[in-house]
Amino acid sequence: MKQRRREFLVIAGAAIAAGVAPLPVLAHGKMKIGIVGSGNVGSNIGASWVRAGHEVMFSSRDIEHDKALAEKLGAGARAGSPREAAAFGEVVMISVPYHALPSVGKDLADVLKGKIVIDTNNPFTHRDGQTGKWALEEGAGLASKQLLPGTRLVRAFNAIPAARMGTAYQEPGRIGMPIASDDPQAVEAVSQLIREVGYEPVLIGGLEKGKYLMPGTPLAGERGAEEIRKIAAGLN
Repeated sequence: MKQRRREFLVIAGAAIAAGVAPLPVLAHGKMKIGIVGSGNVGSNIGASWVRAGHEVMFSSRDIEHDKALAEKLGAGARAGSPREAAAFGEVVMISVPYHALPSVGKDLADVLKGKIVIDTNNPFTHRDGQTGKWALEEGAGLASKQLLPGTRLVRAFNAIPAARMGTAYQEPGRIGMPIASDDPQAVEAVSQLIREVGYEPVLIGGLEKGKYLMPGTPLAGERGAEEIRKIAAGLN
């Protein structure tokens, strides 16, 4: 135990010296998670995190919806504004229509700075207009990095149907979850959260590979971790 504590202090000290926030510290296995956008993805994944014992604050444009969701989930769940959720979370998951991401990134920039942020957002031209077109041309991972500057971004929960996300905990590890990030420490923290909702995280590369984590790509749909690795190895 003392050795692990010394190792953590060395890592934390190095991170602080480099100007990077250290990993969130789990208190008795619990973490504070803020969710900005409590639609299908946000509510299903958030509910699984509450079930796993974390404290989760849900937020959206409809506070009454969030209050009802929190009341349904019970202890560990609460509701707030997007700014409150972003400030509350040691890790923040953003799950909004892609055309809303520029305003989210601008409005919450000060409270998101330096935090681990999970990007579940997928751009579509039919829904997101010019923002969606630009993001698809740029690549969804690199586009999100520009729209959420100063965050420790991990792209995840993008390639699997939202309706299934709330049930993965029933068969833990059967389905892989492809993720993309340039931040190894953020990947470590988010991977733990991914496992707790029932998926096996599979890092496919940096944020430039984030363009493959959405419907219509070879990685879309439910697959085992080994199959995901094989597919990812063939992607440019």
